[in-house]
Amino acid sequence: MQFDVWTKGLVTLETECIVLGIFDEAELTDEARTVDTAAGGVLAKLVARGDFPGRSGETLLLANISGLKSPRVLLTGLGAQKNFSRKSFRKAIAAAVAALARTRIESAAFAVSRPAAKDLDDYYFGRVIAEVTGSGLYRVNDLKTAKKPKPPALANVLAGPVRANGATAARRGLTHGAAIAAAAKVQRDLGNLPGNVCTPSYLADQARALAKSHSSVKVTVLDEAGIRKEKMGCFLAVTKGSAEPPRFIVIEYKGPKAPKAPVVLVGKGITFDTGGISLKDPPAMDEMKYDMSGSAAVIASLTLAAELRLPLNVVGLIASCENMPGSKAVKPGDIVTSASGQTVEILNTDAEGRLVLCDALHYARRFEPAVIVDIATLTGACVVALGSHHAGCMSNDDALARELVAAGQRADDRCWQLPLTEEYGEQLKSNFADFANIGGREGGAITAAAFLGKFTQGLKWAHLDVAGTAYVGGANKGSTGRPTPLLADFLIHRTSR
Repeated sequence: MQFDVWTKGLVTLETECIVLGIFDEAELTDEARTVDTAAGGVLAKLVARGDFPGRSGETLLLANISGLKSPRVLLTGLGAQKNFSRKSFRKAIAAAVAALARTRIESAAFAVSRPAAKDLDDYYFGRVIAEVTGSGLYRVNDLKTAKKPKPPALANVLAGPVRANGATAARRGLTHGAAIAAAAKVQRDLGNLPGNVCTPSYLADQARALAKSHSSVKVTVLDEAGIRKEKMGCFLAVTKGSAEPPRFIVIEYKGPKAPKAPVVLVGKGITFDTGGISLKDPPAMDEMKYDMSGSAAVIASLTLAAELRLPLNVVGLIASCENMPGSKAVKPGDIVTSASGQTVEILNTDAEGRLVLCDALHYARRFEPAVIVDIATLTGACVVALGSHHAGCMSNDDALARELVAAGQRADDRCWQLPLTEEYGEQLKSNFADFANIGGREGGAITAAAFLGKFTQGLKWAHLDVAGTAYVGGANKGSTGRPTPLLADFLIHRTSR
């Protein structure tokens, strides 16, 4: 996929299609007026007749418009001008890409008015165009035996109008947006695979492939013996019921001229979660293949860092296994010892994600990290609290939490900070161990984070609960690629400090 900007000469652009935004109530944008003038007023007549009302998400493809080098014009609705925002801009671009993907059009020039510069500057304008285009062209990596439909033909995109003095920033945005879309594809492809394909060993192989293609990346994989040597008793407890061997995956990216202290990303890698002995209800259990979305986001983020050669050191840690109800499975009431030496009473085996993460978080200490962010589809309670719109963000460092929230806002991949005060940790009291792995129904997303917080004392750490945002369930199930855009923005902004 090739991206570039255009700065002037819209009607003379030699491209197969020009994409124009139209506001509702027959309002033409500046770019649409330019085309309309060259075409003898055909667009104004069309919208005046009500042939295209400009409603958000609607498109109309026109052919053989006179006065243009381009043989086609695609209209995309922007909705009401008074409500025009980044969200409606993204929706209009996504609708246009979806319409282009249904054709054999190979090149297009976007000439869609954008919101005010304070909402979408030249860099983010380019980034949104490339990222949304990549996302719109994504096709699920299904395993159907029927003949695959032809992939979308669109291969060249021009974005504009961009002022000459903003072209460099816009091109940088296009480069980053394309890399973010490619990284999100990595996450989506991994998440969409079934659990019998995307196993812990498969995730390890994907990490090794990343290292093979980038000299800046080093990968170390611990098998069960290596995990046992690290005394990761909580992690080993989760994997006991499965015949599938666990893997602990360490991905180290060293950027050019990077500060020594790395950013550490820790991903939950439960490649299938039955709930263990605390078995889940059967409906929608197939969606538990997405319980490794945190680990997929880590691999995706390290892919992005390597592709963009970010001047950062980034470490990805993935604790990967299955949670199965086998004859050797951990039982409610069992007590295990974590790598930190703290003992945990496992009251619910379906609260397994925090068990694999806690040992990974302790392992992260050896890297003397600048910050640690863990990513996990951790709790249904977070979905109840925030739905599918925001990820939950909890942290022992408010500045880090604000940094992640701001990254999510810029990336249109939002998270929301939830409190993490000492009262939540008190809910984890146990009569028989240092603490339990659950703290009751109240504040379930936060008590899960409070459990992880017991392993991150003295570190700058944040937890992202992406249970509601990483995938869509039901008839249209599939990975969303979130929170890869948020993490990408977080890493990119750390390079500009």
